[in-house]
Amino acid sequence: MSFKTIIEPFRIKSVEPISMTTEKQRKKLLSQANNNLFLLDAEHVIIDLLTDSGTSAMSAEQWAGIMRGDESYAGAKSWKRMKAVISDLTTYDNVIPTHQGRAGENILYSMLGGKGKVFISNTHFDTTRANIEYSGATAIDCVIKEGKSPEVIHPFKGNMDVELLEKNIVKYGAKNIGAVILTVTNNSGGGQPVSMENAKAVQKVCKKHKVRYFLDCCRIAENAYFIGEREEGYANKDYKQIAQEMFSLADGAVMSAKKDGLVNMGGFIALKDKKLADSCTNTLIIKEGFVTYGGLSGRDMEAIAIGLVEVFDRDYLNYRIKSTTYLGEKLSELGVAVILPIGGHAVYVDAKSFYNHIPVEQFPGQALACDLYLKGGIRACEIGSVMFGKYEKSGKLIPASMELVRLAIPRRVYTQSHIDYVIEVFEQLIKEKEKSKGFEITCEPEFLRHFTAHFKRVD
Repeated sequence: MSFKTIIEPFRIKSVEPISMTTEKQRKKLLSQANNNLFLLDAEHVIIDLLTDSGTSAMSAEQWAGIMRGDESYAGAKSWKRMKAVISDLTTYDNVIPTHQGRAGENILYSMLGGKGKVFISNTHFDTTRANIEYSGATAIDCVIKEGKSPEVIHPFKGNMDVELLEKNIVKYGAKNIGAVILTVTNNSGGGQPVSMENAKAVQKVCKKHKVRYFLDCCRIAENAYFIGEREEGYANKDYKQIAQEMFSLADGAVMSAKKDGLVNMGGFIALKDKKLADSCTNTLIIKEGFVTYGGLSGRDMEAIAIGLVEVFDRDYLNYRIKSTTYLGEKLSELGVAVILPIGGHAVYVDAKSFYNHIPVEQFPGQALACDLYLKGGIRACEIGSVMFGKYEKSGKLIPASMELVRLAIPRRVYTQSHIDYVIEVFEQLIKEKEKSKGFEITCEPEFLRHFTAHFKRVD
């Protein structure tokens, strides 16, 4: 028998108080943060959906593992446990620990990048793109056309457009391709999954042109769940086995363990090629730490080793995906346009549709994110022209393909009543949405501007 109510497959043993601010207080706080939600103090947020990265609640077993952490500088037992789990999962022998995912991206893609190099992905995430472009290389997105339309239903909207991939390899020349990166799930594309069929098709093209093929695998367990639910031939397979099959197709992977590793800090590079791994290791020692800790404490490595096992639990993944779907479906019932079908780690609201009176040059996603905070103390993340927009030489904005607001749900942190509160806040915003105004940027850095830019409401 199945039930309508989604219950958390865990009990809560420790709680953290939430500071219940008023709308008047939040107006002042947001002004002090220059209308940038990244610049808010966390203590002034009621429901924090800014990111699911590093915000998970760890399990009793992980906390027990932390107490066992071996803090030896070299050859720690905790490193051996972490390496064994990662090698078993990824099927790769060469594991390089890093303090988080973007450190791994920096090491690997700086080595393979540089001026004249091109990296191709279904959709590069912000830090991936920044690390690639910082090296002087070019990042190109090749998601399927369905992935660019929020309202279109497709079981694997995160898939790479394989025909476009091959055209770009031919256009730029295989020798100039730094790597092909398949992001699973496709974060910037709405948290949408990638099919095994697509992963195999990408491998075929990469092998044909002798191009390196990597996975950005920070949400590999959630992607495996969707394959098990939606792709023919995988219904009876264990989620870990599905993940292992996908890893076996690629030449390596970079992971921020702060997502599906269920930890607050950590990441890794895992590679088939020992020569490339040795080169990465040399850089690791300079930038991160010795080869058996890479910027991580022993207790962090213990937590990762346990988290990468727990995340494939069938009950956990079922709860994780269905609880996210609950929020997305409730918002959709209210008439809020969201990317469909609902992704695994977040609900992506189509801000351009929600605030259709605000032009893209005035960043409707930033307006919606700020209004969610003002009205209900909810912190969300703009994924639109603030994050991905470019400028012409004239200074005119080239907008992103979509104007989204991501409601990223931390793992094992919020209950259904918290999510019901988020839905109520949207109900209030719907009543007042014509009153909202857009933003202009008053100050911004060269890279990753969404983290530190300052904004002002348009009069």
